[in-house]
Amino acid sequence: MKSHYVEPLSGTTYPLDTPRWCSDDRRPLLISPLARMSRDNIVRQLRSQWRYRASLPVEIVSPISMGEGCTPLIQKAWDDHRPHFKLEWFSPTSSFKDRGTTVMLSMLRQQGITSVLEDSSGNGGASVAAYGAAGAMRVKIVAPAHASPAKIAQMRAYGAEVQLVDGPRQTCEDEAVRQSASIFFANHNWQPFFLEGTKSVGYEIWEDLNFQAPDNIVMPAGAGSNVLGCYLAFSELMRAGQIQKIPKLFVCQPLNCSPIDASFQAGVTTPVAREIRKTVSEGTAIAHRLRPTEGAYTATLWFENGAFASLSYNGYAHFDSDEWVGWIGEMGRAKSLDDYGVARRKLARVQSKDAEARLKAAGTYAAMPTQPHRRLASTCQNISISARSSCRASTQTSGHCRTASLCMEMSAASASPSKHPPSRVPK
Repeated sequence: MKSHYVEPLSGTTYPLDTPRWCSDDRRPLLISPLARMSRDNIVRQLRSQWRYRASLPVEIVSPISMGEGCTPLIQKAWDDHRPHFKLEWFSPTSSFKDRGTTVMLSMLRQQGITSVLEDSSGNGGASVAAYGAAGAMRVKIVAPAHASPAKIAQMRAYGAEVQLVDGPRQTCEDEAVRQSASIFFANHNWQPFFLEGTKSVGYEIWEDLNFQAPDNIVMPAGAGSNVLGCYLAFSELMRAGQIQKIPKLFVCQPLNCSPIDASFQAGVTTPVAREIRKTVSEGTAIAHRLRPTEGAYTATLWFENGAFASLSYNGYAHFDSDEWVGWIGEMGRAKSLDDYGVARRKLARVQSKDAEARLKAAGTYAAMPTQPHRRLASTCQNISISARSSCRASTQTSGHCRTASLCMEMSAASASPSKHPPSRVPK
């Protein structure tokens, strides 16, 4: 399936060969479908994040690279634990933003963009300024007048034109959007190819841990691009059958500026008012997150995520079809439990039909009940039987056996949906 931009809330798609930073309705975009990354795709002679270039939706012939990625992962004592720490300050501009910038600007330059505009209060602007200079691109940064003088100096040192704007952080973005009519808006929170670059941190963790997924990952977040990129990476690895689980992602924010936590504590996907106060953690002090709906993916039940990822890998379902994306978006947009349930039932019908079509083609289809949750359970039971018949007793870790186990678990859970409510849905 050819990759394209997709607007998660509506399912609207756009071709990748036309540069864009948002949908026609000015909503953030993602790229679909997910990649199928494996250890065999790693370009081992490259000591940078471009060793994972196979995970990108298009081939970038001449990347703008300064050796970003492959930052150290070290293990240190922390009370009674020994967690690993990813040292992102080893990046060329001392920020993880370089991961996204190298891919974003490389893609834009390949598409003929020679001048870019960014709004930033610090690390993002410095990264775009540095990589723009490395790629012989003209860069303009719109920054708040109260931004750190050292960070403004860093942007200017790389040759960027910096325009300071009085007022709150949002005023800065509004001004940049206004100017985007005359210069391409390469914002690190809006442009989806930036997320394609931040995926690399997940791939590095996976490779550094001997191609295993950790149990937990703790990440600071402002707008959340690092968290989203990491989630996408492990989702792609799960889809490709390279890992058996997606790590639990724990997001931390400074108490003085914590809008994501405010929404999470309220159990909703929409912004929740919380007093914003000054904090020394400038990099995560984002009062208004841009992508409040991508968390829709985490609203689906854990056994559904695991089972359908395995079904997709073993050829029984399309985990990333646009129709799935559209209904998952509806779930994330739901403002009540009833709305969530309606969207979930419609998604279940799509999932069941998809799996049924494949079962019929394989000659293993049996009649389905009409109730959506029992229909889903019966589908999974059918697939489980089919998968187990292909599984050798001596290879209990094969893809077919994993599929069978997940489907049996999902079959039982789907048959009694009231026993397994989503852990976080709108109240």
